[in-house]
Amino acid sequence: MSVLAFNAGSSTIKYSLFAGGSMELVAGETLEDPPANAVEKILAAISARVASDPVAAVGHRVVHGGRHFRESVRIDDRVLGLIGSLTKLAPLHNPPALRTIVAARRALPGAPHVAVFDTAFFAELPPDRHVYPLPYEWYENPGIRRYGFHGISHAYCSARAAEFLGRPPAGFRAVVCHLGNGCSATAALDGKPVATTMGFTPMEGLMMGTRAGSVDAGILFYAMERMGLTRMELFDILQRKSGLLGVSGVSSDFREVRAAAEAGNGRARLALAIYSHSVRAAVGSLAVALGGVDALVFTAGVGENSAELREEVCRGLECLSLRLDPVRNRSLRPDADLAADGPGGRILALRTREDLHIAREAMRGL
Repeated sequence: MSVLAFNAGSSTIKYSLFAGGSMELVAGETLEDPPANAVEKILAAISARVASDPVAAVGHRVVHGGRHFRESVRIDDRVLGLIGSLTKLAPLHNPPALRTIVAARRALPGAPHVAVFDTAFFAELPPDRHVYPLPYEWYENPGIRRYGFHGISHAYCSARAAEFLGRPPAGFRAVVCHLGNGCSATAALDGKPVATTMGFTPMEGLMMGTRAGSVDAGILFYAMERMGLTRMELFDILQRKSGLLGVSGVSSDFREVRAAAEAGNGRARLALAIYSHSVRAAVGSLAVALGGVDALVFTAGVGENSAELREEVCRGLECLSLRLDPVRNRSLRPDADLAADGPGGRILALRTREDLHIAREAMRGL
């Protein structure tokens, strides 16, 4: 039997096909087609494989589960309706996931379909970590709280870090830095999150490719009142024109900003310095939340591939007993331990496997 995992983004759909027994990846691709067309192409591409090894379960990444979904759930019409009702909380991501689910259920009606939520990993954050210091009524209704995001990646990497180091999950303290175009960091103890940087929306926390991350709320009022920005203009700036792009003026792509900095662009150098400081400060805060760090994990596109970024973030973390080996950092590729020999926490570069986590969750209910 096979397991199919879908990850629908705002403009692309990724799929991965796994052999159900071994969970070995046997096929995968990213398509830029609309959901219905993409699902049709995917099934045509894997038809020969599933003819002899039918699809036993289908997992779907859904970014936002709100208060409704605290764990992965088998999809029925009621679940579909609830996911749709959460569109206002994740307008860029929940709609394409919903359309993909509808198309996939129509194409594969005999297989169970399972929704795997990014927010579910953070559902059990302690109250003092998920309730904002706002009027408590806002938390009770309409449910404004820290939801956290990139949960599928953080769940996989926190568990993988313990496995990689041969450590039992119990008592294991990991700080996971998911650094791509979107960025977040999470402190996990016993494989469970105790703090995370993203909040009610994916706009809070670390500096990102086009998002500002956490900024003084007073700036927003100032921009509206003194600069004449409308609510939607301000939202567009915070979501699409800030972060690396906004500061550097070059690009939201870390690689292009790095190249510009190396060519002497001062704003690009500043953008990278702010980015590195943002991550380093989060590591310090999350390490305190854990009372120490057994493993600092870098993952996702930037975290896995930029040795320079890892070096900048780790500069000064010796106070947390985290010491990067510069040779290993430059020469080893994920999955790898980049820490210097000796006592102290380990520094890992891990390839995030959201697709594998989705597939495992889809299989778990069978």
